[in-house]
Amino acid sequence: MNLEQIEYIVEVAKKGSFTKAAQDLHVTLSAISQSISLLETELGMTLFTRSRGLGAVPTIEGNQIIQKASEVLLKVNELKEEAKSCSNTLSGELKIATIPGPMHLLVDVVSSFKEDYPQVKIEIFEKGPREILNDLEHSNIDIGLIVLAEDFIERSEHLTFEKLLEGRMVVGVSKDSPLAFEKKITPEQLVGQPLVLYDDEDLWDHTKALISRFGQANILFTTNNTKAIQNAVNRGLAITIGLEYSFTDILPEIVPIAFDMPSLTPVQYGWVLHKGKHPSQVSKRFIQRLQMEFY
Repeated sequence: MNLEQIEYIVEVAKKGSFTKAAQDLHVTLSAISQSISLLETELGMTLFTRSRGLGAVPTIEGNQIIQKASEVLLKVNELKEEAKSCSNTLSGELKIATIPGPMHLLVDVVSSFKEDYPQVKIEIFEKGPREILNDLEHSNIDIGLIVLAEDFIERSEHLTFEKLLEGRMVVGVSKDSPLAFEKKITPEQLVGQPLVLYDDEDLWDHTKALISRFGQANILFTTNNTKAIQNAVNRGLAITIGLEYSFTDILPEIVPIAFDMPSLTPVQYGWVLHKGKHPSQVSKRFIQRLQMEFY
């Protein structure tokens, strides 16, 4: 038995297919199939039931072995990261996904981090919260930066979340809008107002639910393009709803006004990791930098 075989059986179990596992690991199908067959012979058991229609399904005994194999790989990765941390130079890749509003808060942190660790390759993606959580689940990103309500955090046992900022939802209007002089805006005042919202299903549903108590919500459009939202609001074509610190870099063109809704609780913006995925040394260092910058 070797680490290569351990990696193969874990990947096949994850993908449910020898072919997909071979593609993701960049090896030939025959290589991965022969390697696992040799391992099965060595162990004296069948790890997978092979079927054209169902792909590769772990046997009962295979499931137990694969679970132990996953634990071994996790420890091996921890060992590699520990060794890397002992070196003087931090290198590697870091993939971060954030919700769009607070993007400007992240840019300064990334810039200072890159100055200290120039050999780290950093990629930043702007996505909605559900997509970020899905990317964490499938290891497409290392760190997510999202807004989560307290009740969701308590229910999500598979997530590690730490608050960086606490804020509230506000209404963003053009500086030339009559609403710009209001100290607070109620959901009733939003009835009939054209709204542009970020393409986030939770935000969309929540906003419509608030307004529908008093009348019809008028959604002009939803988009994942923040510039399109800013342009629509700046030109007085619509108003928007978002987090208060999402507007700090576009003042005074867009004026944030408190959303007068007693049932609204503060929302928390912070970093999120998947508990089942061991964070790299680069990820750990970046989280430390986030904590230093925001606390």
